[in-house]
Amino acid sequence: MSASGRWTGLRRGDHVGLVVPDLEAAIAWFDDVLGGVCVLRHGPYRGVPGDPDMQVRQFARHPRTEVDGIAVVQVADLVLELLQFSAPDQRHEPPRTSDAGGHHVAFYVDDLDAAVTQLRAKGVQVLGEPMPLPGPEAGEQARFVFALTPWGLALEFVSYPHGKAWQ
Repeated sequence: MSASGRWTGLRRGDHVGLVVPDLEAAIAWFDDVLGGVCVLRHGPYRGVPGDPDMQVRQFARHPRTEVDGIAVVQVADLVLELLQFSAPDQRHEPPRTSDAGGHHVAFYVDDLDAAVTQLRAKGVQVLGEPMPLPGPEAGEQARFVFALTPWGLALEFVSYPHGKAWQ
């Protein structure tokens, strides 16, 4: 931290890590629906001999958590790290976007109507219809819509061809 209270050397986002219930299916979905390319795979990892507390200490997860596999998928300019785990206390219901810990991943598209048509043609559950971006994100023709992956990950598709009011 610098004297001004800002991070020193913080440059950019690197990737978004997403836990998926079925690594193969998630890779295939991002490839088929969004044109993602799997650029790296590794694992499984089955614990660290001699360090039974590593999962708790390093990752705040159950001590017997196992990494079934990891894949790095490039979707447009976003790097997604897809992770599949096995753990005795694993939850299988994804958080809603309104829950603590809830989240979504947003993708910018040039033509939101065409994106919605493509998503629906691929059988993706698009939630409602495109709507205007509100408040300071508003701008001429600025709109967004949410969709869900088969495992419940919320995705936002957004377009603001003339910028946002705050930019």
